[in-house]
Amino acid sequence: MLQHYVELDRRLVAAVKDLKILSALSWNSKVQREFLADWAKGQARPPQVEYAAQDHRERRAELLQIAEAAGDGDAVAHYLANTARSWHTAALMMEAVGTAELSTHAIELYGRPGDAISGGEVNNLEAAHHFIAIADEVIGHDRLNETEYCLSAEIMKSELQAQMDAIFTQHKVRVEVDPNLASKAAAGPTRIRLRAGTCFSEYDLSQLLEHEAFVHSLTALNGRSQTNLGSLGLSSPRTTATQEGLAVFAELVTGSIDIMRMKRISLRILAIEDALNGADFLDVFRLFLGYGQNEVDSFNSTMRVFRGVPTSGGSAFTKDTVYLHGLLSVHTFFRWALRQGRLPVAQDLFAGKMTLHDVVELEPFFDNGFIQAPLYLPPWMRRHNGLAGYLSFSLFANRIRLDQVEREHVVLGV
Repeated sequence: MLQHYVELDRRLVAAVKDLKILSALSWNSKVQREFLADWAKGQARPPQVEYAAQDHRERRAELLQIAEAAGDGDAVAHYLANTARSWHTAALMMEAVGTAELSTHAIELYGRPGDAISGGEVNNLEAAHHFIAIADEVIGHDRLNETEYCLSAEIMKSELQAQMDAIFTQHKVRVEVDPNLASKAAAGPTRIRLRAGTCFSEYDLSQLLEHEAFVHSLTALNGRSQTNLGSLGLSSPRTTATQEGLAVFAELVTGSIDIMRMKRISLRILAIEDALNGADFLDVFRLFLGYGQNEVDSFNSTMRVFRGVPTSGGSAFTKDTVYLHGLLSVHTFFRWALRQGRLPVAQDLFAGKMTLHDVVELEPFFDNGFIQAPLYLPPWMRRHNGLAGYLSFSLFANRIRLDQVEREHVVLGV
């Protein structure tokens, strides 16, 4: 049976190896330049972006055959079948590129702002409003404002490359400066690109290192190193929430995240909700401007919302809804792992790209060696005592009710 899974996995990798989502939805930097030039002249209109038509009928047929052949047996069968179906939905989504129908498939894969957060009584939208409100309160306190150092793309490249080379001892992940990159940075399994002529902060440096290099690139390399399940090296859409949640959690536990990044992540959720409710590109662009982002950042944030869909409103590419609920889910998972004495299970999460459910269900296959332990781990994950200290404090602090603290302070006159 295990050899059967190996053969299905190889078919799965072959079926999706050239199915690209984000790169196929990316916009040329010329779109940004033209829009901002028109905006400066008071003549801006929603950009009209052309996408290449896609036909994945043969690919989809193969993916459904793989899912059926995997069956409904053990955890590996579930993993293969669910992953194949996830890619099938992604293929349908890409066939709908440039139309509002893409939004329907994106919602199936990534959810929408109003979705409830697992284990809580709030949804993504309510969480977003919470972090935005906190950020707006903090920004008003001068004592909390930190001096921002301007690091050039070339300095960023040198710093990132040195630190990544120290971890990825058996692989080479290159850092490149790209003058045509629309976004500030972009990362893949073996390459991280930085936009030329851009000012980066120290937070940018640590966030790129922890988020992109030591989660996204690291899990891709570990997954590609798997002997039996090479599909663990692929960014399956069903793993997006866990991957992005794990990456933001890495920023959190290493002190690499700042309140402004939490605000930017949260604003994207508000923007997606507005776009789904009919706001067009200009409306969403003005939303980001109104919350204090500059014009370039506002364009890039708005572009993320309208990738692959019409810019006239009523639809959205909803991937950015996963960041907050992914973070909260991963944070809860790590706390559960500590309380249960199962931090090694959390470590296995880095063996490739999988969901939180996958890593628990697949534990017997780590134990018997069918799935290999991670080749690489981020530095913070190797420091079990430090991670346990952080998580144990979080577990206890959650038992303290802030409303009770406020009442006591009022009574005691503190």
